[in-house]
Amino acid sequence: MNRAFPEKQTYTAEDLVTIIALLRDPENGCPWDKVQTHQSIRMNFLEEAYEAVDAIDLEDSHLLCEELGDVLMQVAFHAQIEQEAGHFTWQQVCDGVCRKLIQRHPHIFGGDTSIKDWDALKNKEKGRLTLQDDLASVPGALPALMRAGKLQKRAARYGVETPADAQRVAECARTLQETADPKTAEKAVGELLFAAVALARQAGIDPEQALQKRNAAFEAAPESN
Repeated sequence: MNRAFPEKQTYTAEDLVTIIALLRDPENGCPWDKVQTHQSIRMNFLEEAYEAVDAIDLEDSHLLCEELGDVLMQVAFHAQIEQEAGHFTWQQVCDGVCRKLIQRHPHIFGGDTSIKDWDALKNKEKGRLTLQDDLASVPGALPALMRAGKLQKRAARYGVETPADAQRVAECARTLQETADPKTAEKAVGELLFAAVALARQAGIDPEQALQKRNAAFEAAPESN
């Protein structure tokens, strides 16, 4: 059954939520939208987020506006799935993030302004009491270089430093060149990259961004690389 959606000069976030609910209506919804699950559109969420980041890097405000809308649509879609399951609503998502922002900015909204260690505050909120708790909270879906940097940074807060050792990088490279065993080679590559991340952190360089720039240089002139 076709249904008209009211035409407006400007639509709002609430309109978006309503549209998603209509698309997922079990009887009259879109055949594709109404059967999607968190897992089936998981990669869509990542792709939309990456496209938004690309728009930021391109400094393209028009494109960024469009891509942020796509990211917002993903948020609304996942919230609708959870609302249908009776777990939480879009309003609860908004309520939660608003409360978090207010609580974490007492210097703006009032509260205990003596708090200086915001990482410690977040850990307390989440019940993360140990190094292992903190490491486990780093999202597993992050790009590997980014995740390695975050793991090392969090470990350092507990006094566990990852050695920034150029010699270790050289040893891993030598092992990689000399071994014929695939498992040994894979381990050497992992060790090399993890050590390279530590070196980048020591130099104050974001390894993910550094590699992205190297990728861009290769893309622009592959023959000279």
